[in-house]
Amino acid sequence: MTGQTRKGRKSASYHHGDLKRELLAAARALLEEVGPEALSLRSVARAAGVSQAAPYHHFEDKDALLAALATEGFAELSAHMDAQSRDAGTSGAHMGGLGAGYILFAVRNPALFRLMHGPRFVAKDKYTELLETAAHSYEMLRAGVTACLGDAPTAQEIDTACTAAWSLVHGASMLVVDGRVQVGDSDEDIIAFAARMTGQLPLRGV
Repeated sequence: MTGQTRKGRKSASYHHGDLKRELLAAARALLEEVGPEALSLRSVARAAGVSQAAPYHHFEDKDALLAALATEGFAELSAHMDAQSRDAGTSGAHMGGLGAGYILFAVRNPALFRLMHGPRFVAKDKYTELLETAAHSYEMLRAGVTACLGDAPTAQEIDTACTAAWSLVHGASMLVVDGRVQVGDSDEDIIAFAARMTGQLPLRGV
């Protein structure tokens, strides 16, 4: 009885277009548990309670599934950065909020964060949605940095400052994720840490 109910529910989900969402949710949980190398379409299908062929209705291979997860991750990263920075009263506070959102996301989603910024998709231009979503989070950083540079910064000045800011925040994120730096478990602890880090950037208003 239980097996029939479960099978019927999965079949209904597929026909109502929910299968892709269920597969992504299962894949994301597995990613945090076993990492990208051990994850497979077969294991995702098993975790989602569907047939081994079901994932291929939405993802041509494992890389396509991981690209979809990374795309989802970058969208959430941007949302975290926006949530922490949107109410800032100064350009410096805005940069602190962007950094806080970045580090918060990394700490709460370590395996996904590594996947997003790892080498798997660096040269794979066929994942256009992934590239566009990732570019949006970078443009948020670029806009924040530009606001801190004052009047009429050159393109080179903006590029250099963006690289410095991203390097600092990303490096700090990895140190926390890997347990090399202890900042506390609460959102408040992480936000305070991010503010201290961004305060070291050589930008006006920070």
